[in-house]
Amino acid sequence: MKVVLFCGGYGMRMRDSPDDDIPKPMQMVGPRPLIWHVMRYYAHHGHKDFILCLGYGANHIKRYFMSYDESESNDFVMRGGQVELLSTDISDWSITFIDTGLESAIGERLRRVRPYLDGDEYFLANYADVLTDAPLNSMIDEVKGTGAAASMMLVPPQSSFHCVDVSDAGTVKAITPVSELFAIWENGGFFVLTQEVFEHLPEGGDLVADACVALAERDRLYGYRYNGFWKPADTFKERAELDTRFNRGDRPWMVWESGDTDR
Repeated sequence: MKVVLFCGGYGMRMRDSPDDDIPKPMQMVGPRPLIWHVMRYYAHHGHKDFILCLGYGANHIKRYFMSYDESESNDFVMRGGQVELLSTDISDWSITFIDTGLESAIGERLRRVRPYLDGDEYFLANYADVLTDAPLNSMIDEVKGTGAAASMMLVPPQSSFHCVDVSDAGTVKAITPVSELFAIWENGGFFVLTQEVFEHLPEGGDLVADACVALAERDRLYGYRYNGFWKPADTFKERAELDTRFNRGDRPWMVWESGDTDR
């Protein structure tokens, strides 16, 4: 199943400074960039045909993969100056690099790569800045079983803020962390989509605000609720937290290390 990755935004909340031109998907978690971790997750579950929706910082992403060094994350034997890899990361991946514009909304980026989906009924999509250990193929099967036109992973609220219940007189009645409001779910950024989504994507439109809202109004959108590990890297702080977890060996999103799949 093809995987569309949206990696063309400016990522202003991730930058160290206004002059930092490294796109968010290329920010590092351990020795590899975010986009590598996302792609390894999909590849681990058997989905190795990627379409990258490029925009801002496209040259960084292109250069990274065109000069990819397998030896950085794989064991190898060197004989007479020649390297023999004992395992590989990306040798069996197909990566299509498509310029989808600097200012394009997510939905418009998706519209521009539609020809490269080859008319496949189902395909996957991701913001390329979120990591999880969710059972991907089980999620796909569940979505297919519902007959929905599209689905999004739903996760509990991640905010550290508190909700306050206050009376008209100003008396505080209760204080509840947002994360404990389990009746509320957030968009987790992992999508299983069908070609029907394009019927609700206007030119310049947005995947969620336009297509997903329209499908929800028609009872054609499914929400896959997941309470396991899910972590965004939308800000510098969040990326740094993931990097710290990587360095101490706490890497639940790296499901390929265990060798197990949900099949």
